[in-house]
Amino acid sequence: MELQVTNSPFNQEQTELLTRLLPTLNAYQRIWLSGYLTAAPGESLAVSGSPAAGTGTEASGSAAPAAAPSPAVSREVTVLFGSQTDNCRGLAKKLAKKLEEGGFAVTLSAMSDFKPNNLKKVENLLVLVSTHGEGEPPDNALAFHEFLHSKRAPGLNGLRYSVLALGDTSYEYFCQTGKDFDKRLEELGGERLVPRVDCDVDFDEPAAGWMNSVIGALSAESGSASAAAGIPVTAPIDAGGEPQYSRSNPFYAEVLENLNLNGRGSDRETRHMELSLEGSGLTYEPGDSLGVYPENHPELVAELIEAMGWDAEERVTAGKSGTPLPLRDALTRYYEITVLTKPLLASIAATAPASGIGGLLESGREEELRSYLAGSDLLDLVRDYGLRGLCAPELTGLLRRIPPRLYSISSSPTAHEGEVHITVRAVRYEERGRSRYGVCSVGLAERVRPGDKLPVFIQSNSNFKLPEDPQTPIILIGPGTGVAPFRSFLAEREETGVSGKSWLFYGDQHFSTDFLYQTEWQRWLKDGVLTRMDVAFSRDTDRKVYVQHRMLEKSAELYQWLKEGAAVYVCGDEKRMAHDVHAALVQILREHGGLAAEAAEDYLTELVQQKRYQRDVY
Repeated sequence: MELQVTNSPFNQEQTELLTRLLPTLNAYQRIWLSGYLTAAPGESLAVSGSPAAGTGTEASGSAAPAAAPSPAVSREVTVLFGSQTDNCRGLAKKLAKKLEEGGFAVTLSAMSDFKPNNLKKVENLLVLVSTHGEGEPPDNALAFHEFLHSKRAPGLNGLRYSVLALGDTSYEYFCQTGKDFDKRLEELGGERLVPRVDCDVDFDEPAAGWMNSVIGALSAESGSASAAAGIPVTAPIDAGGEPQYSRSNPFYAEVLENLNLNGRGSDRETRHMELSLEGSGLTYEPGDSLGVYPENHPELVAELIEAMGWDAEERVTAGKSGTPLPLRDALTRYYEITVLTKPLLASIAATAPASGIGGLLESGREEELRSYLAGSDLLDLVRDYGLRGLCAPELTGLLRRIPPRLYSISSSPTAHEGEVHITVRAVRYEERGRSRYGVCSVGLAERVRPGDKLPVFIQSNSNFKLPEDPQTPIILIGPGTGVAPFRSFLAEREETGVSGKSWLFYGDQHFSTDFLYQTEWQRWLKDGVLTRMDVAFSRDTDRKVYVQHRMLEKSAELYQWLKEGAAVYVCGDEKRMAHDVHAALVQILREHGGLAAEAAEDYLTELVQQKRYQRDVY
């Protein structure tokens, strides 16, 4: 609808200014502006029938009738988070702190710790949730998600809520879990405080905008807009009480070692990297991850510049500061060029309608689009659809920032003070007649030497931690580089003198060339730090044997460990390995526990609730 003097409370000059401004704003800027205006101090506005009153109608120029006194609005707020890697947890903690500073009484909880039946008592609910894998809830949101979508879910008339969804647009089911919660809460009778916000991997600014919008809306409803007035809208999400170095301000860590763990003749390359954290103030615990900001392969950057006919030294803006950089540097260090997403294709199709990209987005071509996105990068898109005519600022302005890569930490902070270790497998493959590279893994393998510095940060993971009781038996399942956090676990237990039982299931391709950290496992077995170990080397036998097969071979003993209260940890590939391991656990519970399939699944769900079944899968 076009804004006019006749249909708004603005004069001619204000109307013209707004008419020029509003069409230029993107979604994030609109959210930011909404939160800013709501939180800004000033006179309260009470116009009957205004959108703020929830009617969705336009305000008229006539005087509004006196409104009846509104019932008192609760200043109690429940903040629930579901998170696989703690991003939502960190955001929820910051939001809770801001709400408390504004005079609200806050209940902050992981979804796994929240009693679902208490939901009917909640008046103000803020949900922060990520999406894991292909549209699935994170582990600590599974039970709550299932409850809310079951017949047991209560009616929620009178509930005011809003959802912040974190995701990755490179996945088909972008922010699906957040969308699920948002839709279901409405179906149960809830009313949105502010619209749901879906965040891509660079989530700081949209998350800050959503926070200010919900705080402003809550403050306005409770008659205390000034409570939100002091909130810095654009402050970094992880600022305030956090370490100096973080996701938004990485520490440049010196590389101490970069070794290939695979033996001669292996077709794999796995790097063991040691980095110094001296002077950073960064700390971590076993189970946490190290975030690394990568750089694109220089050959790919050069090919893209040549294909587009660009000048490598042309200046383009990159980053929040808008600092001009030579195009080559911007494409190397800032922009993502190896992954295509549906939103990116839609943006390019709008910018270059004659290219024909829009046809790939048409209804009925979903499978073709899915296949294209999975096997192509930006250089493919440029060549396939003749995008050479686009200027550099025009195309780079549509690209997102390279997201950091997270690697499970393979060192103990107690055993390796001032250092952090990671275990990285280099990814190389052929696609459409071209060599392709894992952006970060190959960069670390080929272009990083001891003495170089890498931009890093610590990503905490409260969902993957050693048991509070050190005597609790632990079962560790981690093939390939999935074994990395278990090196951290056992080194920590050795240093702290823990005597609880431990059992490691490990697998890879060949015993002779691919047995990562072999001497360390053997030493820990000898010293009793590791109680037992079962290995599966899939290419050393006629029949491929994986860790789940070893689990089934030892099913009776494994079930006995579960009965004794053992905690199970799984790390590695989410698409195949994690599902196969889960299926093996279900089979063991059915065979030795006498449980039906559904009861076995319920048993594992209960283990998740008890923090006895934890997964770090990707």
